[in-house]
Order: sequence, then C-alpha cells, then structure tokens
Amino acid sequence: MDGLPAVVESKNLMHRRDFLRQLAVTAPVLAAQSTRRPNILFAIADDWGHGHAGAYGAKWVKTPNFDRVAREGVLFHNCFTSNPKCSPCRATILTGRNSWQLKEAINHMSIFPNDFAVYPDLLVKAGYFVGHTGKGWGPGDFQSTGFKHNPAGPAFMKHRNKPPANGIANVDYAKNFEYFLEQRPNRETPFCFWLGFQEPHRKYEDGSGVRAGMKPEDVAVPKYLPDNAVVRGDMLDYAVEVEWLDQHLGRVLAKLEASGELDNTLVVVTSDHGMPFPRVKGQIYEHGFHIPLAIRWGKSIPAGRTVDDFINTRDFAPTFLEVAGVPKAPTITGRSFLDVLKSSKSGTVDPTRDTMLVAKERHDLGRPNDAGYPVRAIRTKEWLYVRNYTPDAWPAGNPETGYRNVDDSPTKTLVIASFDEYYKLSFGKRPAEELYHVSEDPECMKNLATVRAHAVVMRNLRDRMEKTLQEEGDPRMNGNAEFFDTIQYTGPRKHSYDEWLKNQK
Repeated sequence: MDGLPAVVESKNLMHRRDFLRQLAVTAPVLAAQSTRRPNILFAIADDWGHGHAGAYGAKWVKTPNFDRVAREGVLFHNCFTSNPKCSPCRATILTGRNSWQLKEAINHMSIFPNDFAVYPDLLVKAGYFVGHTGKGWGPGDFQSTGFKHNPAGPAFMKHRNKPPANGIANVDYAKNFEYFLEQRPNRETPFCFWLGFQEPHRKYEDGSGVRAGMKPEDVAVPKYLPDNAVVRGDMLDYAVEVEWLDQHLGRVLAKLEASGELDNTLVVVTSDHGMPFPRVKGQIYEHGFHIPLAIRWGKSIPAGRTVDDFINTRDFAPTFLEVAGVPKAPTITGRSFLDVLKSSKSGTVDPTRDTMLVAKERHDLGRPNDAGYPVRAIRTKEWLYVRNYTPDAWPAGNPETGYRNVDDSPTKTLVIASFDEYYKLSFGKRPAEELYHVSEDPECMKNLATVRAHAVVMRNLRDRMEKTLQEEGDPRMNGNAEFFDTIQYTGPRKHSYDEWLKNQK
C-alpha cells in the first residue's frame, strides 16, 4: 500500500471515516424521501471503441439500441478514460479518481486498494439496491483488500444462453438484469445496476462477421492498420460482438419500458477503452482512450443533443451520486456533469471541460524484471502530447515474449509478419516525446514533436500536464516513481520474461 506520503494517507483515511459517519446519519433520511428517486443503469462494454456505432455515423456496425439512447438523450463526442486498459479504467469509474491517484490500481492485473470510497457502496448505504452482471471491476484481486464482493456490486449471474459465435460469453445479461429486479425488495426501492458486457473482448470466431452477412467493403479501416481482407474480416468479427451487446441493451431497455421505469432511470452506455487491435487497446493514442458515451434520462434531461465537452471516466461516480442525492465522498476527485446533462445546449456546454490527462505504467508482462512502459499524456481540443519515459523499451512488450500488451489476433499476426511501417506504428520503439494535431489527425499518424514551429505548443502542453499531475499526487511527478515497480502482478505469469528465459533452456 506504499506510494503516497504517510500524512496524505492518514488524511485520506480520516476523511473517509468522517464521511462514512456522516452518511450513516443521512442515509435514513434519504431512504425516507420520495419513492421516485431515480434508478441508475450503467452499461459498460469491454473493448468497444469510440465511433463504432450508428449514432456516430458508422455504417459497418449496427447499434439501434445505443442509437436510441443517444437519440432520446445525449450523445457525447469526447468521453475519455485516463488509462486504456480494463481494470485501471474500471477503477477510475468506481472511485471517481484518476488512474495515477489509485495506488496499485493504476496497473492491469493488480489489486484494488480499499482506501477509496466506491460509488456502489455509497448508494447501498443511501438505500439503493445494487448489483452487477458480467464483468465488473477486473481482472485483478479485490478480495485480499477486504471487499466482500466485486466493487461494482454483488453479482447476478444466474442465467446463461447460447451465443451466436465462439468467443462471445454465454452470459444472459438481460435475463440477469430481470433476475436482479425480481430480487429488489419492492418497486419503491431505487436501484443501481452495472451491466458489464464482456464483449467485444477477444477472442473472436474467425469469419463470424462475414457469415452473419456483414460486408467487408463497408468497414472503415483506420490508417494505422493495413487495409486488406484479413483486417476487414477481423473488424467484422469485432462488429458481431458489438451488435450482440447492443441486442442485450435493447432487451434491458424493453424491460424497463414495460415496467414503467425507463424514464425514471438514468441510462448510461459506454466502454472502458478502445478496440482490441494493434496501436489501440493499451496504447496512449487517441483511439485507445477515446470511448463512446450516450445517456438517457426521460424528461429529466433535454433530448436529441450532441455534446462536445470532455467527460472523464472519473466523472461518472460524482454524477451518479448527485443524481441520487448522495453527498460526494471526499476521496472523489472527478466532478459531476449533471449540469451538462440538464442543459438544453448542444456543442460546448461547459467551456472548462476541454482537457484530458492520460497515463499508464505496467499493463501486461513481457519485459525484463516485469518492467512497465510508463507514459503520461495530455489531450486538448486541438492537440495530443505524449511523454514516453522509457523510449529504449518496447512499448507493446518485448518481441521475444510476443508483444503481450496487444491482444493476439489475425491482425496482430499480419502486422508483425509484415515488418513494415504498420509494424513500426504498432510495435516499434517510440521517441521520448510525441505531438499530434489531433483535431486534424485523430489517428495520430504524423508526429510533430520535432517540428520547430510547434515547439512552444509542445512546451506549454508538457508544463501544463506535469503541473496538473503534480497537483493530483502522481508519484512519477513527485519523486516516487519507484513505487510503480513494487506493484504485484496478480495474473498468470506465463508471458513473463523470466518464463520466456526458462523455456529457452
């Protein structure tokens, strides 16, 4: 649990105890208030990238239910995660804190510290009925730190079904949601449910997209991947899983509508990071940390709007708490965007929401001494500045261990074998600094860091980023970067560098 000064730790724990005492007093009052307190449905995909929905203009993946939420609510163009990997992102959602403020939880396959309030627990104390199905927080270890169940809430996993393709989880998400509602004490009890899709996480059934009638020529292949039949087919297989989760979302919306509770439910649909392809998932480029977001809340928010404000995944927790009328925990550093939801404006609603910071340390194994690949970045409306702290290391993991920070796939195999410019973009070593005019180059193809005309812009972004990270207690900025090397990896070690060496003997 090291990593922050003892005085800060003591202060955090004191605030947390005081807050819980306050909540114990206010919870009975909240529970006695109007029986129409809003429900909260948080639907989160696993590895679904921004733009891959009909509401964003995609033609090659059909998402009528996400599109409905966007049409009857608000579609956000700039939602981001501060760490583009499953468990770090989900930790920011639950705690309302940025990745570098979460101790061990900054890393993938780590532990979930019990030092910070999580919004599901706060809602339980305020009288909400809480649960989750599918994937909550993870992968990693939450049991050893004292959590009695997944931080996303108690699991409801009774029902299974037969998916249309291999690789898709056999979880009947919609039926499990119905089961959750059946266990609710009564209709007057508000609920908060984490609908945790395991799709479109790999692996996929090869050719499932084409067999489903999808057309390879419809796929929009990003510039950093080769445009050929292998990649197009792989992306269609990904689309099959996106459409599967969207079908379950539709069944859940239909259940809420039939029960008369849809308009009193804040419906949030998003993802944890970008698609599981090279140069996306786990990488600090635009498509890695830019995620979809649509929100519906009946007549409680003006519908049919698109918003450009920057939304951070750490902003979900304080928003949910404000919607529920629950005090914000002192450990939360995100800020509610309920004012943005309730506004009647489109475009820019709150001009101060114009900056996003992103980070990673170690995600998966595959380097000597289990070393990470530390990165910090800042994204504004125009620019993305990236600082790679170990440019001599392999960013996706060492070649001999299989580039483990990129999921195995036909596209990965193809790009590695090509050993061309596409290989360099996804797997090659990177310079210490990168700068992209992201408003014009969202695929981050042209690094402008060495262009003299942009030197002032880059220096200002670097200074702004480092100052903010220092203020937020980032150990890497505050002289304690060695803490990150002490974090335990809780997953299997089969891809570690030590394991690779052993197999060479």
